[in-house]
Amino acid sequence: MIQLPKGSWWDWDVVAWDAGRLTLAAGYDLTYHHGLELVFGEPEFVSCPSAFQDPVFRAPSAAELLKVARQLGGEPPVVVAFEADAGGQEPVSCLIAAERLDIVQGTVLRYWREDADPDQRFAPWVRSPGR
Repeated sequence: MIQLPKGSWWDWDVVAWDAGRLTLAAGYDLTYHHGLELVFGEPEFVSCPSAFQDPVFRAPSAAELLKVARQLGGEPPVVVAFEADAGGQEPVSCLIAAERLDIVQGTVLRYWREDADPDQRFAPWVRSPGR
């Protein structure tokens, strides 16, 4: 089971997903920024909504590990399981399997700012004016 750093990680969404990386972002309000990223390297199995709230991380069950192992031909190094509020009447069970997981904390802006610090990180879709 993963351990998140202390913080207000209520609101979550997928900010990047390609063959080499799945990035989930979290914060208390994702309108302008997020403060935490779970970066799954080489994601092999993903079952979660694109946006959700208040996840409760837990150890994957034996059945979930078996399901992933059967689909992938073996158990991957990282398997993360959680329940989350995706807007329905009941929580949704989520499962992600990957080669590695990095937990990155720090403010990532979701909009362009001319006065941003040169080291400021921006969400992948943010482009400076003139680009």
